[in-house]
Amino acid sequence: MWGSARSGTPGSYPGCRRCYVAAGGQDGEVQKAQRAAKASEEPGQRPPTIFSKIIDRTMRADILYEDDKCLAFRDVAPQAPVHFLVIPKRPIPRLSCVAVGDAELLGHLLLVASQTAKVEGLVDGYRVVINDGKQGAQSVYHLHLHVLGGRQMGWPPG
Repeated sequence: MWGSARSGTPGSYPGCRRCYVAAGGQDGEVQKAQRAAKASEEPGQRPPTIFSKIIDRTMRADILYEDDKCLAFRDVAPQAPVHFLVIPKRPIPRLSCVAVGDAELLGHLLLVASQTAKVEGLVDGYRVVINDGKQGAQSVYHLHLHVLGGRQMGWPPG
């Protein structure tokens, strides 16, 4: 459903740490991911991620789509002419932390990515990227799908 909706309920994932956003900086995504991974291993209370702040509207974002399960918004540091993120409202730290019960939500995120890509004019194709953990260069520990398009993508990607 296009437009605003109610917020999701936070969940708990055994064996996974709570969400954390890496400190900003000019040193690149790999270094941010390494800092975020290290911080996620520290004991104690984790601060909210940038994505949870967007969900609760304490941080602004250019929102493209919202329903009761997810949110899609433009990336603040686009890596392609069209670059947006799709995030679940329920914070899941990493793709590797999903459970069997998350299958419907994961499918919904992909459907929203596809529909939003069409609305954004990505008729000739696009790339969907999910970074997972330190070696996957994940810098925000809240599951998110990057949708990039509007130019020819190279291969291999990394």
